[in-house]
Amino acid sequence: MDAGQRSLQCVVVTPERAVLDEPVDFVVLPLYDGELGVLPGRAPLIGRLGPGELRLRRGDATRRFFVDGGFAQVRNNIVTVLTPRAVRGEDINTQAATQMLEAPSTPAASLEERVAQQKNQQRARAQLRVARRTRGEV
Repeated sequence: MDAGQRSLQCVVVTPERAVLDEPVDFVVLPLYDGELGVLPGRAPLIGRLGPGELRLRRGDATRRFFVDGGFAQVRNNIVTVLTPRAVRGEDINTQAATQMLEAPSTPAASLEERVAQQKNQQRARAQLRVARRTRGEV
């Protein structure tokens, strides 16, 4: 690709389908330990994703997706996101996410069950955050 290229190609793939494959100006990846902004010309990297907001900017428009972990690769101005689940911000079921947070926590019988409950709540919080930001509720 041309070194002077001013856009990135963003590709988002789940096991079921390719969710997105389009040019963008800027990408924010929800890495496991924080966010990472990617501009054209970024050095190659591979990162582990956490559940959170994938943000894409093209011109003045910003699009938001909830991604449920996975991996991202940046190489030659192509950002590839491999994730088990990607949901557009406007398609997030806020009622289901809210119910997950408000559901009374049953005492977990094991450490694995407690960890699973915590991860589900983390996912629900991230989904609600993405949905609010998509609607401009910050």
